[in-house]
Amino acid sequence: RPGVRVPRGTREALIPQSHNEAAPGFRVRLRHTHELSAEFRGQLRDFLETAFDGDFDADDFDHALGGVHVTVEDATGLLGHAAVVQRRVVVGDFDRATTVRTGYVEAVAVAAHARRRGIGATLMAEVDRIVDAGFDMGLLAASDQGMPLYLRRGWTPWTGRLGVYSPTGTQMTPDDDGCVLARLTAASVDVDLTSRLYCDWRDGAPW
Repeated sequence: RPGVRVPRGTREALIPQSHNEAAPGFRVRLRHTHELSAEFRGQLRDFLETAFDGDFDADDFDHALGGVHVTVEDATGLLGHAAVVQRRVVVGDFDRATTVRTGYVEAVAVAAHARRRGIGATLMAEVDRIVDAGFDMGLLAASDQGMPLYLRRGWTPWTGRLGVYSPTGTQMTPDDDGCVLARLTAASVDVDLTSRLYCDWRDGAPW
């Protein structure tokens, strides 16, 4: 949406992709962070910094670690990346609050030269499968460019207010309202998307 700040929590660097789910000639790999070699981590950091045109810092990279990495590669190397990292969020206030085990989507990126070839859709097909199989709910913060891709895949805008449990107490984050999308799974039937949503504190920005 025009005028809405893109949160630094979920970083994405892609343009709207086609509806093509397949990516012929591409190799899709799934690995946990602990399976990534130090060399590959360095390559991934360089890839993400380039894909985001330098607007990707150490905090952003740290937020993308500790979960499952989906990569799309060909003979030339990395073409796309997305990560699903576990976070616990709280839905509602006080006596009605519910803690939800969430798969948070981070560092969605497609190399500039490989865009508009269905790689974004290929990444998100795997992300959706991981979220549906392993979490109560999926969350991500979307940019204007990425929003159509996520909406096509069944992600739904969170319309309630957003906040964070900070070192100084609960704080609302109005600048982030309207940017977060949710993917409801079989385990999240009681989640109310109009409720307040609180995430844990972390360096950089919460969402």
